[in-house]
Amino acid sequence: MNKVHDKVYDFTVTSLTGAPIPLSQYRGKVLLIVNTASECGFTPQYKQLQELHQQLHDRGFEVLGFPCNQFGRQEPGDADAIGNFCERNYGVSFPLFAKIDVNGSDAEPLFTHLKHAAPGLLGSEGIKWNFTKFLVDTEGNVVKRYAPQTAPSSLVEDIQNLLQK
Repeated sequence: MNKVHDKVYDFTVTSLTGAPIPLSQYRGKVLLIVNTASECGFTPQYKQLQELHQQLHDRGFEVLGFPCNQFGRQEPGDADAIGNFCERNYGVSFPLFAKIDVNGSDAEPLFTHLKHAAPGLLGSEGIKWNFTKFLVDTEGNVVKRYAPQTAPSSLVEDIQNLLQK
């Protein structure tokens, strides 16, 4: 029987280095959870994600990146390759996690929860591409889902509104 998850904090995920990370360690923070890829047309969004992280981290904001190879095989590397690519090309200092599936029977349970809590267009739960973003409030509730083409820099107002609550 699967445990029912009400909050993002109820999940434990795997870090890029293979360690279990309970998301409860982010309790009280605003989170932007993103499925990422290193060889995608949207990969330059890493730069804006890093800028958001740097700009708002001290106010209680975290970007959490989850590499995914389900869309066009655009994340073929292993954990070391992913980490090195992100740091070298975009100076990524926000947490990256182990490569996951976001759709299908092997989908990471966190993403199953995110998709159900914030469906896409016409109620569709499936993630359509890399760099789909989910905004989570300080209580661990999924507040909003953003399409891959939505620039991270355009989310500043939404994030700041949650940080002020």
